[in-house]
Amino acid sequence: MKTPPGLLGEEAANLPAPQQRAPLSNFSLKHPLIEIQNSVHSLFYKRSSQELSRSVFHLEVPPPWTPYQTAQDRIDPRTPVDPPTPTTPLLLADPAGERSPGEGRSFTCPSPRIRRKTRGSSATMPAALREAASDKTTCLQQEKHMLAEEVKAQKELVWLLHKALEAAQLEKRTCTEFLAAECEQERLELLRHRERQAADLQGRLEELKVEAEGLRASLAQRDTHVAELKENVTLMMAKNNSKQEVILKLSEQVAACMTDPRRTMSTTNGLEALTFHQLQEDTENLKDDIEAYKIQNKFLNSEIYQLTKLWRNSSEQEKSLMVKCAYLEARNCQIESRYLGVLRKLQESKALEPGQREAVRNLIEDALKGDLNDVLKLNPVREHDEYGFKIIPDYEVEDMKLLAKIQALEIRSHNLLRQEAGVKPLLDRWAQYLGGRPADDLCPSPELKFLLRCGVPREYRPRVWRWVVRSFHPSIYMKSIHYSSRQIQLDLHRTLTTNQRFSSPSSPTLQQLQRILLAFSWQNPTIGYCQGLNRLAAIALLVLESEEDAFWCLVAVVETIMPQDYYTKTLIASQVDQRVLKDFMAEKMPRLTAHFEEHSVDVSLITFSWFLVVFVESLPSDILLRVWDAFLYEGTKVIFRYALALFKYKEEDILNIHDNVEIYQYLRFFTKTISDGRKLTNIAFSDMNPFPMKLLKNRRVLHLERLQGELRELEAQQREFVTESAERKDKDLDTILVSEDDEDL
Repeated sequence: MKTPPGLLGEEAANLPAPQQRAPLSNFSLKHPLIEIQNSVHSLFYKRSSQELSRSVFHLEVPPPWTPYQTAQDRIDPRTPVDPPTPTTPLLLADPAGERSPGEGRSFTCPSPRIRRKTRGSSATMPAALREAASDKTTCLQQEKHMLAEEVKAQKELVWLLHKALEAAQLEKRTCTEFLAAECEQERLELLRHRERQAADLQGRLEELKVEAEGLRASLAQRDTHVAELKENVTLMMAKNNSKQEVILKLSEQVAACMTDPRRTMSTTNGLEALTFHQLQEDTENLKDDIEAYKIQNKFLNSEIYQLTKLWRNSSEQEKSLMVKCAYLEARNCQIESRYLGVLRKLQESKALEPGQREAVRNLIEDALKGDLNDVLKLNPVREHDEYGFKIIPDYEVEDMKLLAKIQALEIRSHNLLRQEAGVKPLLDRWAQYLGGRPADDLCPSPELKFLLRCGVPREYRPRVWRWVVRSFHPSIYMKSIHYSSRQIQLDLHRTLTTNQRFSSPSSPTLQQLQRILLAFSWQNPTIGYCQGLNRLAAIALLVLESEEDAFWCLVAVVETIMPQDYYTKTLIASQVDQRVLKDFMAEKMPRLTAHFEEHSVDVSLITFSWFLVVFVESLPSDILLRVWDAFLYEGTKVIFRYALALFKYKEEDILNIHDNVEIYQYLRFFTKTISDGRKLTNIAFSDMNPFPMKLLKNRRVLHLERLQGELRELEAQQREFVTESAERKDKDLDTILVSEDDEDL
């Protein structure tokens, strides 16, 4: 074979080291020639001694034979036989196509006539000829198989020689590099490099060993699993076979019963044997029972249908009667409230005689003695709502009891008339909007804004508030807080005193509120704690019922929704909003503004607390929570809308009061007398329009600059006053000292 160019000589020595496809296993790089010899010897020793004594391509062929001689003994001697033709020698060649001298062998071929006869018809061929042909075919197949093995062995030998040659070249190149090094340092560096390579290879080998161990373990586990599965399959096959046997037995029994129905059958439980006729009789009896039950079932179904129809009619009548009763009760409450209003006006009238006043006073006492719960027992009046707020407020002033009774009647009539008309459709609309949505999948939209303005039902309010709050602060609440404040402790027991959940000093809700306020003062040290934050946190805690959610609701209100510096020590942003409110009142309600100016009434003394705590403890609970629904979503603009709506709601009543003190007294409690929340919402979001947010921001900026200028002037005046006071004290001191000196003289 020809040697490929570039594998030997100086050119091959100067080439870079080729990359090995795979490391040689059990092959020495130091003695490649010895390894080649061992490989060659191992290949030759694998053969038998008979093959080693001959050529690699030698094939033992049986001696020549003449077919006509063999056939002549078997055919008729009278049949003429063709003379034998000379055999043609066939030499075996090596893979290179050259014949080895002295090793070629020849074997005889049959004559053309015999070949024609063989191809023509195998039936007329003698038995000897067929045996000879089969032996020859077997010999040729053996020879072909041996030649294929020989070629494979030669290919393996060539591959080993190539690998040995590459290893020798690599060793030669390494030695050349080592000898070509100029100094011992370079040689040492080469050795270190080779050692590092050997270490890397050793590490890779270890990793491969570990990986192999893992694969073996995995293989063992899989083998175990396969064995278990095979066992299960075996069990299932056995179970299936048993079931098949049972099915066959049952099938045989059924077939036997069908062929011979008169024979007796034994039950599986070993009971008495029943004849086929008895079974037929029982079957007929059961069919009769089934027909009877069907007739009875139809009769009962008709009875149930009639009863259901009667029950529906009665329930509809009951519902209509309840609606009518509620309407009559609401009308009764309205009439009674008007009656009490007339008595209140007569009581305040100064034109009555003493006897008439006494009669009016007696009528008022009789009206106050009646309990509202005794009007009708169908819908008793609750004292507290779902959040613990008192529905009918208490008034400390004795003269306000009549007003409280009038307000309770108005609230009662409003709830009875508006419940079916307003609450249920709103609840259905919220259910349709939130149906199928995840808890945190709400997104701002005009529909959500409209629904929030109408109010969120109690069932969905915690979910909606939680979504609004988390959109501002998705952080984590820190429960371990080490901070204390005396002011927080003092304000705890002043928080929502009329609410059931905050009325007891040992209430767990109060403890939660304390932790929330302490956490906020720790989280926002700039504000710390401001009076009013306790009410904001209390409302959030009542609705969300979670300490963490209430904390982040407080953070969202103070730090994000409200303007900056709203709860600082100066309360400068709160003062700015009071001036902005006065501007809006002058534009929206000029008559009421002129009335306040005429009687020197400053509405900021009343409205300041509205803005600071967002109407907490100023409005009834149902209206308050509706205000908060829109406030958390839209911001402080809602506070201005509802503040203006409150004055608009009671504008005529306020205009009828012409005394400064009475106006202030009325403004302190008039917000709690509002019972129609729907009317108040319509005034806030319809009658107060247009109300752009841009206008509100511009007014705030304008009044903030004015207020800051006024504060600077006040500070300058304060410094002047302090300076003048100090100078005056110095002059007085000098005068005293001079007079004392004169006395000494």
